[in-house]
Amino acid sequence: MKKLLTLCTALCLLSQPLTAKENVTLLLDWFVNPDHAALIVAQQKGFFDAHGLTVEIIEPADPSMPPKLVAADKADLAVDYQPQLQMQVAEGLPLVRIGTLVSTPLNSVVVLQRSNIKSVADLKGKKVGYSVSGFETSLLQAMLAKHGLNASDVEMINVNWSLSPSLISGQVDAVIGAFRNFELNQMALEKQPGLAFYPEEHGVPAYDELILVANKNRLSDKKLSAFLTALEEATIYLINHPEQAWQDFISYKPNELDNELNRLAWRDTLPRLSLRPRALDNSRYQKMAQFMQQQGLIDNVPNLADYAVQLP
Repeated sequence: MKKLLTLCTALCLLSQPLTAKENVTLLLDWFVNPDHAALIVAQQKGFFDAHGLTVEIIEPADPSMPPKLVAADKADLAVDYQPQLQMQVAEGLPLVRIGTLVSTPLNSVVVLQRSNIKSVADLKGKKVGYSVSGFETSLLQAMLAKHGLNASDVEMINVNWSLSPSLISGQVDAVIGAFRNFELNQMALEKQPGLAFYPEEHGVPAYDELILVANKNRLSDKKLSAFLTALEEATIYLINHPEQAWQDFISYKPNELDNELNRLAWRDTLPRLSLRPRALDNSRYQKMAQFMQQQGLIDNVPNLADYAVQLP
């Protein structure tokens, strides 16, 4: 009888389903590109799966919506930008930074290499194109101030995301908001090489360009920590094996991702990836918050613990 019971117990245990995987909905900030290298490699190489996660990666129709959907508890995670997070929190959205994807600024002021603009000071009297008012225009103002200029010394023109084309066509003399790992490569491919001026070298505090945000009421969910562990493993893998990781990356959408611009951007993006996605640089966030308050982008410097954490 005892043997029969033992056999029945064993059979019952074997017949039970394996532990179900946790579902994670991740909203990107834009269409898939090398900025998302670690996320896509984690998906394609099975790092998420190995940590019990089934991750749905969604490219947004409206890039402004992902953080709002996470704040509304309609998604688990969103790719966001550090400065934008600080403005979103000031507006009352219940968002918290839990990880970093790209740990250096990518934003830059770009001019044509063949122009007579060789320094930020040379922007005086020039037309500068932008896509998003607010943070980008504040970046430019701070850069101008570093060189004794102010906003009235340039003419700002909204070019509606058409940064490189407006510059190459001569519609504007410079653009702010150009990602250095993309626009410079795109211009080079079009035989119109560009010259970039980096905000962090001209009066703007360094900041994390791309981050991961979660709803502040969901921070105890263990799947968030598992997600970051998988992300770190994927990052280490792609740093150690960049060429194989490139093949894994383009396998996600071969017809869209396998092109020369993405290959060049991949090369320039990898050194900027956060090797420790969990790690939080408190000083960096505080300095940027103070800068944003000085620029009038936020009214008060929020308590750091209220919008940025380092999960165990």
